[in-house]
Amino acid sequence: MARILSLTLNPALDLTVQLGQLHLGQVNRSEALHSHAAGKGLNVAQVLADLGHQLTVSGFLGRANPQAFEALFARRGFVDEFVRVPGETRSNIKLAEGDGRITDLNGPGPQVSAAAQQALLDCLDQIAVGHDAVVVAGSLPRGVSAQWLRALLLRLKALGLKVALDTSGEALREGLAAGPWLVKPNAEELAQALGVAVASPQAQAAAARRLRAEGVEHVVISQGAEGVDWFSAAPALRAVPPTVSVASTVGAGDSLLAGMLHGLLSGHDAEQTLRTATAIAAMAVTQIGFGITGTAQLAQLEQGVRVRPLTEQ
Repeated sequence: MARILSLTLNPALDLTVQLGQLHLGQVNRSEALHSHAAGKGLNVAQVLADLGHQLTVSGFLGRANPQAFEALFARRGFVDEFVRVPGETRSNIKLAEGDGRITDLNGPGPQVSAAAQQALLDCLDQIAVGHDAVVVAGSLPRGVSAQWLRALLLRLKALGLKVALDTSGEALREGLAAGPWLVKPNAEELAQALGVAVASPQAQAAAARRLRAEGVEHVVISQGAEGVDWFSAAPALRAVPPTVSVASTVGAGDSLLAGMLHGLLSGHDAEQTLRTATAIAAMAVTQIGFGITGTAQLAQLEQGVRVRPLTEQ
Protein backbone atom coordinates (compact mmCIF):
# COMPACT_ATOMS: atom_id res chain seq x y z
CA MET A 1 0.00 0.00 0.00
CA ALA A 2 0.94 3.64 -0.39
CA ARG A 3 2.55 6.08 2.02
CA ILE A 4 0.44 9.22 2.05
CA LEU A 5 1.01 12.61 3.68
CA SER A 6 -2.17 14.40 4.71
CA LEU A 7 -2.14 18.11 5.57
CA THR A 8 -4.90 19.71 7.61
CA LEU A 9 -3.99 23.35 8.04
CA ASN A 10 -7.10 24.20 10.09
CA PRO A 11 -8.23 21.09 12.03
CA ALA A 12 -11.22 21.15 14.35
CA LEU A 13 -12.85 19.44 17.27
CA ASP A 14 -16.25 18.54 15.82
CA LEU A 15 -19.21 18.34 18.19
CA THR A 16 -22.10 16.74 16.30
CA VAL A 17 -25.52 17.20 17.87
CA GLN A 18 -28.20 14.78 16.63
CA LEU A 19 -31.79 15.98 16.86
CA GLY A 20 -35.05 15.24 15.12
CA GLN A 21 -35.64 18.75 13.81
CA LEU A 22 -34.00 22.11 14.52
CA HIS A 23 -36.39 24.81 15.75
CA LEU A 24 -34.77 28.24 15.56
CA GLY A 25 -35.17 30.46 18.59
CA GLN A 26 -36.53 27.62 20.72
CA VAL A 27 -35.20 25.07 23.19
CA ASN A 28 -34.03 22.02 21.24
CA ARG A 29 -33.38 18.66 22.90
CA SER A 30 -30.67 16.52 21.37
CA GLU A 31 -30.90 12.78 20.81
CA ALA A 32 -27.14 12.19 20.94
CA LEU A 33 -23.80 14.03 21.06
CA HIS A 34 -20.61 12.95 19.31
CA SER A 35 -17.16 14.53 19.64
CA HIS A 36 -14.44 13.93 17.03
CA ALA A 37 -10.95 15.20 16.32
CA ALA A 38 -11.49 16.20 12.73
CA GLY A 39 -10.65 18.43 9.80
CA LYS A 40 -10.85 17.44 6.13
CA GLY A 41 -7.30 16.13 5.84
CA LEU A 42 -7.68 14.05 9.00
CA ASN A 43 -11.03 12.70 7.80
CA VAL A 44 -9.39 11.61 4.54
CA ALA A 45 -6.52 10.06 6.50
CA GLN A 46 -8.86 7.91 8.60
CA VAL A 47 -10.54 6.40 5.55
CA LEU A 48 -7.18 5.79 3.86
CA ALA A 49 -5.94 4.04 7.01
CA ASP A 50 -8.97 1.74 6.91
CA LEU A 51 -8.04 0.94 3.30
CA GLY A 52 -4.58 -0.17 4.44
CA HIS A 53 -2.39 2.83 3.64
CA GLN A 54 0.32 4.35 5.86
CA LEU A 55 -0.38 7.93 6.92
CA THR A 56 1.72 10.87 8.04
CA VAL A 57 -0.41 13.79 9.22
CA SER A 58 0.63 17.41 9.51
CA GLY A 59 -0.63 20.97 9.64
CA PHE A 60 -1.16 23.36 12.54
CA LEU A 61 -2.46 22.25 15.94
CA GLY A 62 -3.21 24.44 18.98
CA ARG A 63 -0.95 23.77 21.96
CA ALA A 64 -3.78 24.35 24.45
CA ASN A 65 -6.01 21.41 23.48
CA PRO A 66 -4.14 18.70 21.53
CA GLN A 67 -5.36 15.72 23.59
CA ALA A 68 -8.17 14.48 21.33
CA PHE A 69 -5.95 14.76 18.26
CA GLU A 70 -3.00 13.01 19.84
CA ALA A 71 -5.32 10.21 20.97
CA LEU A 72 -6.59 9.87 17.39
CA PHE A 73 -3.04 9.72 16.02
CA ALA A 74 -2.07 7.02 18.51
CA ARG A 75 -5.21 4.97 17.91
CA ARG A 76 -4.85 5.15 14.13
CA GLY A 77 -1.09 4.72 14.00
CA PHE A 78 -0.56 8.05 12.25
CA VAL A 79 2.91 9.60 12.19
CA ASP A 80 2.37 12.99 13.88
CA GLU A 81 4.21 15.88 12.19
CA PHE A 82 1.84 18.68 13.21
CA VAL A 83 3.38 22.03 14.09
CA ARG A 84 2.05 23.20 17.47
CA VAL A 85 0.97 26.85 17.62
CA PRO A 86 -0.20 29.05 20.52
CA GLY A 87 -3.87 28.89 21.44
CA GLU A 88 -6.65 26.37 20.90
CA THR A 89 -7.54 24.36 17.85
CA ARG A 90 -10.99 25.55 16.80
CA SER A 91 -14.25 23.85 17.72
CA ASN A 92 -17.08 23.28 15.23
CA ILE A 93 -20.68 22.52 16.12
CA LYS A 94 -22.70 20.47 13.63
CA LEU A 95 -26.46 20.17 14.07
CA ALA A 96 -27.58 16.94 12.37
CA GLU A 97 -31.34 16.69 11.83
CA GLY A 98 -33.24 13.48 11.25
CA ASP A 99 -33.73 14.19 7.53
CA GLY A 100 -29.95 14.49 6.99
CA ARG A 101 -29.79 18.29 6.94
CA ILE A 102 -26.63 19.66 8.59
CA THR A 103 -26.21 23.14 10.08
CA ASP A 104 -22.57 24.07 10.67
CA LEU A 105 -21.24 26.55 13.23
CA ASN A 106 -17.52 26.69 12.52
CA GLY A 107 -14.94 28.36 14.75
CA PRO A 108 -12.20 30.61 13.33
CA GLY A 109 -9.10 28.64 14.34
CA PRO A 110 -5.88 29.95 15.90
CA GLN A 111 -3.72 32.73 14.54
CA VAL A 112 -0.77 31.12 12.74
CA SER A 113 2.41 33.20 12.69
CA ALA A 114 4.89 33.50 9.86
CA ALA A 115 7.38 31.58 12.01
CA ALA A 116 4.96 28.67 12.37
CA GLN A 117 4.30 28.68 8.63
CA GLN A 118 8.03 28.50 7.96
CA ALA A 119 8.37 25.71 10.53
CA LEU A 120 5.79 23.67 8.62
CA LEU A 121 7.60 24.24 5.31
CA ASP A 122 10.90 23.17 6.88
CA CYS A 123 9.22 20.07 8.30
CA LEU A 124 7.74 19.11 4.95
CA ASP A 125 11.11 19.49 3.25
CA GLN A 126 12.45 16.90 5.68
CA ILE A 127 9.60 14.35 5.63
CA ALA A 128 8.22 14.48 2.07
CA VAL A 129 10.71 11.99 0.61
CA GLY A 130 9.26 8.49 0.62
CA HIS A 131 5.62 9.49 0.37
CA ASP A 132 3.64 8.62 -2.75
CA ALA A 133 1.14 11.47 -2.56
CA VAL A 134 0.03 14.37 -0.40
CA VAL A 135 -3.51 15.48 0.44
CA VAL A 136 -4.05 19.17 1.22
CA ALA A 137 -7.60 19.56 2.44
CA GLY A 138 -9.78 22.02 4.29
CA SER A 139 -9.89 25.71 5.08
CA LEU A 140 -7.08 28.05 6.04
CA PRO A 141 -6.49 29.26 9.60
CA ARG A 142 -6.12 32.92 10.44
CA GLY A 143 -2.78 34.31 9.30
CA VAL A 144 -2.37 31.88 6.38
CA SER A 145 -3.08 33.40 2.97
CA ALA A 146 -4.31 31.71 -0.17
CA GLN A 147 -1.13 32.87 -1.87
CA TRP A 148 0.92 31.00 0.76
CA LEU A 149 -1.16 27.90 0.02
CA ARG A 150 -0.35 28.19 -3.67
CA ALA A 151 3.37 28.41 -2.86
CA LEU A 152 3.01 25.38 -0.56
CA LEU A 153 1.46 23.31 -3.35
CA LEU A 154 4.21 24.29 -5.78
CA ARG A 155 6.79 23.35 -3.16
CA LEU A 156 5.19 19.94 -2.63
CA LYS A 157 5.13 19.33 -6.37
CA ALA A 158 8.81 20.26 -6.57
CA LEU A 159 9.50 17.64 -3.90
CA GLY A 160 8.10 15.03 -6.28
CA LEU A 161 4.70 14.45 -4.66
CA LYS A 162 1.37 13.92 -6.36
CA VAL A 163 -0.78 16.69 -4.85
CA ALA A 164 -4.51 16.18 -4.19
CA LEU A 165 -6.33 19.40 -3.26
CA ASP A 166 -9.75 19.80 -1.63
CA THR A 167 -10.63 23.31 -0.48
CA SER A 168 -12.89 26.17 -1.52
CA GLY A 169 -13.13 29.91 -2.11
CA GLU A 170 -9.97 31.93 -2.65
CA ALA A 171 -7.86 29.01 -1.43
CA LEU A 172 -9.21 26.82 -4.25
CA ARG A 173 -8.73 29.58 -6.81
CA GLU A 174 -5.09 30.07 -5.84
CA GLY A 175 -4.56 26.34 -5.41
CA LEU A 176 -5.75 25.59 -8.93
CA ALA A 177 -3.11 27.96 -10.26
CA ALA A 178 -0.48 25.59 -8.85
CA GLY A 179 -1.71 22.77 -11.09
CA PRO A 180 -2.30 20.02 -8.51
CA TRP A 181 -2.49 16.39 -9.64
CA LEU A 182 -6.10 15.96 -8.47
CA VAL A 183 -8.85 18.33 -7.33
CA LYS A 184 -12.27 17.47 -5.87
CA PRO A 185 -14.57 20.49 -5.75
CA ASN A 186 -18.33 20.38 -5.89
CA ALA A 187 -20.04 22.29 -8.69
CA GLU A 188 -20.67 25.39 -6.56
CA GLU A 189 -17.06 25.54 -5.34
CA LEU A 190 -15.75 25.11 -8.87
CA ALA A 191 -17.99 27.86 -10.23
CA GLN A 192 -16.84 30.27 -7.54
CA ALA A 193 -13.17 29.47 -8.13
CA LEU A 194 -13.33 29.82 -11.91
CA GLY A 195 -15.82 32.69 -12.02
CA VAL A 196 -18.09 30.88 -14.48
CA ALA A 197 -21.36 28.95 -14.21
CA VAL A 198 -20.86 25.18 -14.22
CA ALA A 199 -24.43 24.02 -13.60
CA SER A 200 -24.83 21.99 -16.80
CA PRO A 201 -22.86 18.86 -17.73
CA GLN A 202 -21.49 20.69 -20.76
CA ALA A 203 -20.23 23.58 -18.63
CA GLN A 204 -18.63 21.19 -16.18
CA ALA A 205 -16.88 19.36 -19.01
CA ALA A 206 -15.61 22.69 -20.37
CA ALA A 207 -14.33 23.68 -16.92
CA ALA A 208 -12.59 20.33 -16.55
CA ARG A 209 -10.93 20.73 -19.97
CA ARG A 210 -9.69 24.16 -18.89
CA LEU A 211 -8.20 22.77 -15.67
CA ARG A 212 -6.60 19.80 -17.40
CA ALA A 213 -5.00 22.17 -19.92
CA GLU A 214 -3.54 24.05 -16.93
CA GLY A 215 -1.94 20.92 -15.50
CA VAL A 216 -4.63 19.27 -13.34
CA GLU A 217 -4.60 15.58 -14.27
CA HIS A 218 -7.76 14.51 -12.44
CA VAL A 219 -10.86 16.68 -11.98
CA VAL A 220 -13.44 15.07 -9.71
CA ILE A 221 -16.70 17.03 -9.36
CA SER A 222 -18.90 15.80 -6.52
CA GLN A 223 -22.64 16.43 -6.69
CA GLY A 224 -24.01 14.78 -3.58
CA ALA A 225 -26.76 12.23 -4.10
CA GLU A 226 -26.74 12.97 -7.84
CA GLY A 227 -23.31 11.37 -8.13
CA VAL A 228 -19.78 12.27 -9.11
CA ASP A 229 -18.13 13.11 -12.43
CA TRP A 230 -14.48 12.28 -13.11
CA PHE A 231 -12.55 13.92 -15.91
CA SER A 232 -9.05 12.62 -16.74
CA ALA A 233 -7.04 11.43 -19.75
CA ALA A 234 -9.41 8.46 -20.05
CA PRO A 235 -13.05 8.93 -21.11
CA ALA A 236 -14.99 10.91 -18.53
CA LEU A 237 -17.11 8.82 -16.16
CA ARG A 238 -20.15 9.45 -14.00
CA ALA A 239 -21.03 7.38 -10.93
CA VAL A 240 -24.43 7.48 -9.25
CA PRO A 241 -24.60 6.10 -5.70
CA PRO A 242 -27.34 3.84 -4.38
CA THR A 243 -30.08 5.35 -2.24
CA VAL A 244 -29.17 5.12 1.44
CA SER A 245 -30.56 6.34 4.75
CA VAL A 246 -28.72 9.58 5.57
CA ALA A 247 -27.47 10.17 9.11
CA SER A 248 -25.01 12.98 8.25
CA THR A 249 -23.37 14.28 5.10
CA VAL A 250 -20.29 15.38 7.07
CA GLY A 251 -17.21 13.62 5.70
CA ALA A 252 -18.84 12.30 2.53
CA GLY A 253 -16.62 14.37 0.24
CA ASP A 254 -13.54 13.47 2.29
CA SER A 255 -14.44 9.79 1.97
CA LEU A 256 -14.87 10.19 -1.79
CA LEU A 257 -11.42 11.77 -2.07
CA ALA A 258 -9.87 8.97 0.00
CA GLY A 259 -11.48 6.38 -2.24
CA MET A 260 -10.21 8.07 -5.40
CA LEU A 261 -6.67 8.20 -4.01
CA HIS A 262 -6.89 4.55 -2.96
CA GLY A 263 -7.85 3.42 -6.45
CA LEU A 264 -5.37 5.61 -8.29
CA LEU A 265 -2.42 4.75 -6.05
CA SER A 266 -3.31 1.05 -5.99
CA GLY A 267 -3.41 0.78 -9.80
CA HIS A 268 -7.11 -0.05 -10.04
CA ASP A 269 -8.86 0.54 -13.36
CA ALA A 270 -10.90 3.70 -13.77
CA GLU A 271 -14.35 2.16 -13.39
CA GLN A 272 -13.40 0.22 -10.25
CA THR A 273 -11.71 3.27 -8.74
CA LEU A 274 -14.79 5.44 -9.18
CA ARG A 275 -17.20 2.68 -8.13
CA THR A 276 -15.36 2.02 -4.87
CA ALA A 277 -14.88 5.72 -4.08
CA THR A 278 -18.57 6.42 -4.63
CA ALA A 279 -19.54 3.50 -2.41
CA ILE A 280 -17.23 4.73 0.36
CA ALA A 281 -18.88 8.16 0.16
CA ALA A 282 -22.32 6.55 0.29
CA MET A 283 -21.28 4.62 3.40
CA ALA A 284 -20.07 7.86 5.01
CA VAL A 285 -23.49 9.49 4.93
CA THR A 286 -25.07 6.57 6.80
CA GLN A 287 -23.00 7.20 9.94
CA ILE A 288 -21.72 9.82 12.36
CA GLY A 289 -17.93 9.83 12.24
CA PHE A 290 -15.29 8.84 9.72
CA GLY A 291 -13.98 5.59 8.37
CA ILE A 292 -15.07 2.31 6.81
CA THR A 293 -17.21 0.47 9.35
CA GLY A 294 -17.76 -2.80 7.50
CA THR A 295 -16.35 -4.46 4.39
CA ALA A 296 -19.55 -6.41 3.76
CA GLN A 297 -21.63 -3.23 3.77
CA LEU A 298 -19.11 -1.55 1.47
CA ALA A 299 -19.25 -4.45 -0.99
CA GLN A 300 -23.05 -4.27 -1.03
CA LEU A 301 -22.95 -0.53 -1.68
CA GLU A 302 -20.46 -1.04 -4.52
CA GLN A 303 -22.93 -3.35 -6.22
CA GLY A 304 -25.48 -0.56 -6.14
CA VAL A 305 -23.23 2.10 -7.74
CA ARG A 306 -23.96 2.79 -11.42
CA VAL A 307 -20.93 3.87 -13.48
CA ARG A 308 -21.22 4.95 -17.10
CA PRO A 309 -19.37 7.08 -19.66
CA LEU A 310 -20.34 10.69 -19.12
CA THR A 311 -21.30 11.13 -22.78
CA GLU A 312 -24.27 8.75 -22.34
CA GLN A 313 -27.63 10.38 -21.69
